[in-house]
This record gives sequence, structure tokens and C-alpha cells, in this order.
Amino acid sequence: MAKRNAKPQKTNELDGKEFFAAIDMIEKEKGIPKSYMVEKITQALITAYKRDHEGAGDNITVDANEERGEVRMFVKKDVVETVDNEFTEMSLDEARLKLPHAELGDVIRIEVKTRDFGRIAAQTARQVIIQGMREAERGMIYDEFSSKEHELLTGVVTRVDPRSGAVNLRIGSGNEATEAFLAAGEQVRGESYREGDRLKVYVVEVRRSTKGPQVLISRTHPGLVKRLFELEVPEIYDGTVEVKSIAREAGSRTKLAVWSADSNVDPIGACVGPRGQRVNNIVDELKGEKVDIIKFSEDPAEYVAAALSPADVISVDTLDDGKSCRVVVPDEQLSLAIGKEGQNARLAAKLTGFKIDIKPASNPGPDEPKEDAVVAEDAGADEE
Repeated sequence: MAKRNAKPQKTNELDGKEFFAAIDMIEKEKGIPKSYMVEKITQALITAYKRDHEGAGDNITVDANEERGEVRMFVKKDVVETVDNEFTEMSLDEARLKLPHAELGDVIRIEVKTRDFGRIAAQTARQVIIQGMREAERGMIYDEFSSKEHELLTGVVTRVDPRSGAVNLRIGSGNEATEAFLAAGEQVRGESYREGDRLKVYVVEVRRSTKGPQVLISRTHPGLVKRLFELEVPEIYDGTVEVKSIAREAGSRTKLAVWSADSNVDPIGACVGPRGQRVNNIVDELKGEKVDIIKFSEDPAEYVAAALSPADVISVDTLDDGKSCRVVVPDEQLSLAIGKEGQNARLAAKLTGFKIDIKPASNPGPDEPKEDAVVAEDAGADEE
């Protein structure tokens, strides 16, 4: 008695409709282009065939036709008198069994059924497909984050290495999320991080690696401060106010030089905001780091004097080399101008690009700066 509801017997034949349906699903779920996957799978099928047929060469083709819902493989063979390679050649008698009008020198295209593949060949095809998907995903993630170099992103702390102090963050969302590495040297001294913390970071560089894109991030980079001001100050974001230079000692103090081509706009006031709200929001994000906002000037003397704020300056004399200046300040302002451990003068030098020699009014000294004058290093905004 015949069994009812007998299930159709499964075969190893590649179902074209299922093939394209699977690719559609991959495109929707992973965002990998269909054309990319078809190319990779075509390569996988050819590799699988060659694995079982060592003599085969470039005479294998795959025709993937989505409209007909068909995936067909063909091997091309030359019709010859004497067969030296059965995988690339066939005799005239054999050719005429498939094509009665075949002649010597013809090329016969013979369809290969995918069910004829061996187990090892099938595994090869599967591995190539999986690898192709991984490469596509990594390529998409790299493209996504390489366009965000020198930008500000928010990540979630996923791991803190107890030995080195390095922090791993998850940035992005969905299929375009990736791990980013915050080295101990890129962390602000005094800040502590725990798993689950949300953190704003500056993307320094995105590199390709064998394990996927490597996103290098920083909390100490001057660019972080610039991007925070762009978020808080609409006038900077739209270009009305321009950040000319930034000098930063992360976790302690930052000096920011701003300027506007619009005489009706106060660049410092725009950055400070009503009742200091804008700059206070940035200071909170920087965990209390002090921020000095000064007005940029094309006049070196005026610029250097402003950079030494909050100290008052009596005079600034630029020297003949064009890179040094002598600054005279009131006696009671000397320590303020130099700052704790020379920080204020050091940041002013970085900000302006000048070697600065600070002298009290009671002893202005010679016209040339001494060897211990503060030297500018890496002057400029350094944000990009």
C-alpha cells in the first residue's frame, strides 16, 4: 500500500529559486549587494568543481539568471583528434553524441549538474561563500567608518583590560557596528571607565586588518574639543565662527583661538553662550577640563597677548626671526602668565606658534629670548 503524503526526495541539485531567495535575504539582513554575492558564489562553484577535477582550467563558466531562476554551470571542451586532457578536450565521436553536427576544432559547452559535486567540493564552495560574506561585511564597515575619520562618535564600553587599562568600545549600530580600541595613551588621566558607559570619542584613524577594520579612537586629541564646540555652537558648525587653533593638555586645560569674518558676531561670546551654558556643557563632557577661549588676530603681538590670558600683558615685542617674542607682564602677574609648571605659557606657545619669553616689568631683560623660553611645539589646531 502506497504511503500517503510522501515527501519529495531531496537531491544535491542547486535550486535556482532558493539560491536567489537566499541572496535576497542576505542583502536585506546584511546589506551586502546582490551582485557581490552572485560573483562570490559563482567563484565558489567554480572552485568547488576544480577541486574535484584537477585538470580543469579556465574553461568553467557559471550562468546565474535571476529572471529565469536558474543557476547553471558549463564546462567548455575543444573537439580534437587525440585527447590529452579529458577535462578540457573531447574526441569527435564523443562530441557528436552530444552535438551530431560537431566538427574538429569546435568548442562544445557541456552542462555540469551541481549534484555531481563531491562532499569536499561542496565544503569548499560553502567556505568561499562564507568568506565572501565576511569580506563584504568588513568592507562595508571599513567604508562606513573611514568616512568618519576626524569625527566625533559615541560608543559603549564593552571591556576594560585590567592590566593595560585599554578600553574596547562598540560604536555604530546594527550590521555597521564595530569594535573600537581606546589605548591607555589616548585616555585622559584621571578618567575611569566601566562596562556599559557611553563615551564620546574622536576617530583618529581607520585601518584595514585581517580581522576587519580597526578603528583607532582618542579622548585626548585636540580634535575632540573642536568637534564638541561644533556640536554646541551653531555659529562654528555653519562657519560663521572659525576655530583657528587649539592647544590642549588633556584633562587639565585647553586654549581655543576663534575668529569671525562677520564684524557683527562676537566669536568668544558665541562659544561661551548665554550664561556660559555652551562652554559649561563642553567642560562637563571633558570632566572639568578648563577651557580658555581667546580671539584670534593676524597681529602677532595682539594674538600672543590674548593667548596668555588670564594674565594681563604690558607689551609684546616680536623679534627678527619672526618666530620669537618677548612679553612683559606686571610683576604680580608673572606667575599667572607662566602658569602652574609653565602650563599657561606652554599652551600659549603651542596655540600661537611663537617662542615666548616672559619677563616682569621690573626686569624686562635683554632683547633676545633666553634658552629657557617656552617653545611652540606642534602649533595649530591639530584637529585633523
